[in-house]
Amino acid sequence: MLTDVDKARIADAIRTAESKTSGEIFCVLAHNAGTYRLIPIAWAAVVALIVPIPLLLLTEWEAKTVYVLQLMAFILVSIGLSRRAARLLVTPPRMKRERAHGAALRQFLAQGMQKTEGRTGVLIFAAAAERYVEIIADGGISAKVTQDVWDKAVASLIAAIKDGRPADGFVAAIEQCGAVLAEHFPAAPGALNPDELPDRLVEI
Repeated sequence: MLTDVDKARIADAIRTAESKTSGEIFCVLAHNAGTYRLIPIAWAAVVALIVPIPLLLLTEWEAKTVYVLQLMAFILVSIGLSRRAARLLVTPPRMKRERAHGAALRQFLAQGMQKTEGRTGVLIFAAAAERYVEIIADGGISAKVTQDVWDKAVASLIAAIKDGRPADGFVAAIEQCGAVLAEHFPAAPGALNPDELPDRLVEI
């Protein structure tokens, strides 16, 4: 989804934002937070359970014929919904949000965001397939900044992903998060500002 030029722009935006704060920003773009491979089977099972009802009530077909049609319905629905786009379409929104939220939390821990000095790490996470964006701030920041403060950055990134401009969205979100961090955790004048996390986006 991102070219090398896009990733370079995002890295530059992170470096620029972090030059004004002691906080750390890290970005993750997931193509999808889950495979949802059991969803087609679940829908196929529901359809297969419904199919025999009108056949048994309205026809005089033998049970064997009804069973064959039931089995065919299960197979056809399973195959029809097996494509990625179809799976995403029929997956309940709540499940997609939960999967994406879980993926964001795993990335926060996997990237060592909780180990920064002062607990000032901020993760900007986006799951493209789910059109889900979340900003997770570590304890040092969340004690001063409530989640609603990040809403504008979240909205900017979601809108850009929908428009097919994820790089622009990440740059905008980084700039907005950087401004919040600079307000509450400004870089000390003349002091060394260690770079505790890589200034880059991870694409998974």
